Amino acid sequence: MKRELDEALCAKYPEIFRDRNGDMRETAMCWGFECGDGWYNLIDTLCRTIKSHENNLSIRVFKEEEYFPVVASQVKEKYGGLCFYYRGGDDHIDGAVAMAEYLSIVTCETCGAPGKSRGKSWFYTACDEHTKEEDKLDESERV
Repeated sequence: MKRELDEALCAKYPEIFRDRNGDMRETAMCWGFECGDGWYNLIDTLCRTIKSHENNLSIRVFKEEEYFPVVASQVKEKYGGLCFYYRGGDDHIDGAVAMAEYLSIVTCETCGAPGKSRGKSWFYTACDEHTKEEDKLDESERV
């Protein structure tokens, strides 16, 4: 992801991308977001959902259940999909992360347009425009 987009997410959601000591990034997040710019909106929406849920929880008092705020440890592409590794949260957060990860496999990692899984040995998600030439040839042979 471009440095400007990386920095924008960290500035917008410092609580998610700081460790519990207040440092800007944990060891794993020191590499930044290891994915394409096309997933920026997915990650932004996920983080907005996390913060909204946490803000709603802070209004209520849970005596029987302890909630730990979400802290991301790594955000990357793996096997053509988004992987958002984190600590904390609850079932609601688990569902939001699962939804974002699912949407990434139908979203071009380069531009954010609708896409699909491509590649043979190295999988990636791309729209027709951002599909590698060798994968376009493979698809035309299958028709």
